[in-house]
This record gives sequence, C-alpha cells and structure tokens, in this order.
Amino acid sequence: MTSHETIKRGIRPRDAASLVLIDTAENEPRILMGRRHSRMKFVPDAFVFPGGKLDAGDMGVRTATGFGHQTARMMESAAASRAKSEALAAAAIRETFEETGLIVAAPGDVGIVAGEGWEPFRDRGVAPRLDVLDFVARAITPASSPIRFHARFFAASAEVASGEVKGSGELEDLGWYKISEALKLPVIDVTEFVLHEISRRHKGETRSRVPLYSYRNDKPVIRA
Repeated sequence: MTSHETIKRGIRPRDAASLVLIDTAENEPRILMGRRHSRMKFVPDAFVFPGGKLDAGDMGVRTATGFGHQTARMMESAAASRAKSEALAAAAIRETFEETGLIVAAPGDVGIVAGEGWEPFRDRGVAPRLDVLDFVARAITPASSPIRFHARFFAASAEVASGEVKGSGELEDLGWYKISEALKLPVIDVTEFVLHEISRRHKGETRSRVPLYSYRNDKPVIRA
C-alpha cells in the first residue's frame, strides 16, 4: 500500500444529516430532491435530498420538541448519544431550510449558543421540531473516498414543513419527484438505497433496526 493510499484510508468520516420530505397526497409518494452543482467536490451533478454536515453550532441549538419514542429508540440503537442525535436532526432541518426554503419548526428559542445558521429561526421565534421525524437509514462513505461522511437520513411528511420551495443555488432542478421517477435520475447508490427504504416504509414494511449502508473493500454492505 502506498503512503497516498494510507492517507486516504485514514480519513475519518464527518457527521452529516439529510431530511427526506415526503408528499403522500397522491398514490405514489413524491420526494423533495435537487441536483448538486457541477462544481461541487462531492458527488457533483447527482440528485440528493437536502442535507449537509453537522456544524459546531448545531450541538448547542435548543429544539422546540424532542424525538418521538420510536425515533429516540432507533437513534439509541445506532449508538448515538441523545445530544448528538438531536444535533444531527437539527442539522438536517437547518440544511433543508437553507437549501429549499422549507422549515420544519415550532414556536421556540434556539438559544444563544446556536450558530449563525440558526439566525433565521431565531428571527422567526421558532426552533427545530423533532417529534415529526423518523430515522430511516444511515450510511458511511467508502474508506477509499477522499471525502467521507457518516450520514443519517431522517424523514418527515411534507405537511409539517412550512414555506415555499425556493432554492439557494446549492441544489438545482429542485422539486418533488415520484419515487419511480427519482430512481431514474442520476443518483448515487446510497440515495437509491434510501429511496427504496422510503418505498418499503410506505408499503407498511418495517425494520427492527435502522439499516446501515456501508462498504467493505469498496463493495456495498447493508446491515440491518
């Protein structure tokens, strides 16, 4: 193994979170997705869910509500502390607002230690709402990737999000896509896996634990 390969394989995944908003008004669920800009370093031109990395300011944000019992239990089974679990969910909500204009929140105070990204919530007198979130999947980028994330995927009904869809420029072609349509878009394997998970859940199929999509020798491995 070369020294370059050793360096790449030593990269620690950064914590990240995404929010899958689901519109069930029609027979087939529609998912809010957008295409990453071609100039982005990580998966350029791929369609993704709103989301991003966990920021330091997310760890200090106060939430309007806590998780529901089922989501809290699922987060515990994924070996995440309560504080970190809530920070990840808050990050998913913050990133979704920044990238789409939709906000999942309730009256509350994010607190004085919340980062700059929380100013729009503070100005509106609201804080992230966690009781409407389901924890559906997590994924870890391959060890060979020069950019690595440990991503958690939350889901919520589109009905709990307020505001109008208005992109910030981070995601292009932002819109609501039926799952069957989304699977035909240029998506990476992790996104495809999460879309299938959402479809399974819509059909009433459940798992006792949240699945982890990871890699062994650069080949996908699913643990549930």
